[in-house]
Amino acid sequence: MQPIALIFNFFLPSILPFLPKEYRYISGYMNPEKEITIYDIAKSLNISAATVSRGLKDHPGISKVTKKRIFDAAKDMGYRVNSLASNLRKQKTNTIGVIVPRLNSSFMSDAIAGMEKVANKAGYNLIISQSLETVKKEVENASTMFNNRVDGLLVSLAYDTKNIAHFEQFIKKRIPVIFFDRVFDNKKSPQIIIDNYKAGYEITKHLIEQGAKRVMHISGNQSRNVYAERFRGYKDALHESNLEFSEDLLLINNLSSQEGTEAARQILKMSKKPDAVFVANDSCAVACMQELKKSGIKIPKDIAFAGFNNDPISQVIEPNLTTINYEGEEMGEVAAKILIGHLNNNHDIALTHTLLLRHGLIVRQSSLKNS
Repeated sequence: MQPIALIFNFFLPSILPFLPKEYRYISGYMNPEKEITIYDIAKSLNISAATVSRGLKDHPGISKVTKKRIFDAAKDMGYRVNSLASNLRKQKTNTIGVIVPRLNSSFMSDAIAGMEKVANKAGYNLIISQSLETVKKEVENASTMFNNRVDGLLVSLAYDTKNIAHFEQFIKKRIPVIFFDRVFDNKKSPQIIIDNYKAGYEITKHLIEQGAKRVMHISGNQSRNVYAERFRGYKDALHESNLEFSEDLLLINNLSSQEGTEAARQILKMSKKPDAVFVANDSCAVACMQELKKSGIKIPKDIAFAGFNNDPISQVIEPNLTTINYEGEEMGEVAAKILIGHLNNNHDIALTHTLLLRHGLIVRQSSLKNS
């Protein structure tokens, strides 16, 4: 190294704090890949590391001028608080894991928004993942959450999940798990749902009151509580109205838009078509309506329609879709509040087993055969 360079490097640490910001990162002095510590900040300001530590924590014993110098230097040098080490010492990460079937769902987006609002206010962060409707991915997500030491977990189950063995590691470690919307009956984990049976009954009863005699139901995997309960409500509404349930009028698929289109094609092939269709979600219902309309079916005159979830798409389709409304944001807020209440106040989470939230029937033009 040339003598001039040696002299420059010798004096650089002492003059660095007095240089303009744009000259502080001089090639060869600060490695951008090196993690900046409080000792680096202390050295750059020629003060003790203890003073830097207290200043970053806004200690009243450190003057405002010194605090400003410390915060400015920390920002300029790219210092990051090592929250991981601090959290490991406290045995708490202040993170909550969230596993949902898919993120491109209006309901799930609203639920996550509700969770985030409550969590952020309480000083928690969310780690969000989607199972993409497969138990295989859900198991992987659960393992990742466990290894990242989340303090608790909020879960809406995938389409094909048949057991919750992959969540047992959390329960054994006393890490609270709360299931919402799509749940699994487990005494150690609370469930937050709506009364899907009552909602299925109400919407079917509405179609019957509009004069429908052959009400078709398009549902999802019956191992999922939401679809099994909606189907049960549908059957009981038929029975109460002296209408026979027919296997020909039950179609079970994954409730995607593509399956809605396929369901319409099956309806068009039926020799005796239904005069009303109750679909267990809105996106499948809308796709089914669109395909039927292309073939000249008039809605609701020929076939009345009702969906479920009150997704925004229900008010875009013409005629607007009758549906069941329940607030995703409310469900997310309630789930997060229960979990954080347990984490902060050591509430017994098992005492909150099943919590029913409100729902409402929204009647729109798609089901009004009488009018």
